[in-house]
Amino acid sequence: MVRTKRVYDAPSEEDGFRILVDGMWPRGLAREKASIEVWLRKIATSVELRKWFGHDPVRWSEFKWKYFEELERNVSAVAELRSYTDVQDVTLIYSAKDRDYNNAVCLAEYLATR
Repeated sequence: MVRTKRVYDAPSEEDGFRILVDGMWPRGLAREKASIEVWLRKIATSVELRKWFGHDPVRWSEFKWKYFEELERNVSAVAELRSYTDVQDVTLIYSAKDRDYNNAVCLAEYLATR
C-alpha cells in the first residue's frame, strides 16, 4: 500500500517505510524528527515544473501529465521507488501545505496506474 503524508504531521506505525519525495529538505525540520527512512530526491519534480505549478489546482491536470512525462524519463528513480513499494507499505512524505495537490499525491497515482 502507498500512502501520502505531510512531513510536519506526526509519524505513525501505519506509515510503514517513510520516503521523502521532495527535492529540497523541509524548512525548519531536523532530520532526526522527520523519521525518514529514505530521501529519494531524484524522484521529485524538476525545479521548473515545481515553480510553474505553484500548487495551483487549476493547473493540476496539466501538472500531472507533465510530471508523469518526467517520471517516464526517470527510469532509475522510479525503479528505486518500486523496490520499496513492491515489498512493503510505504508512505510518500512531502512538505507542501496543500494535501490534495502536490507531487506525492501525483506520484502515488502514477504508481497505481503504471
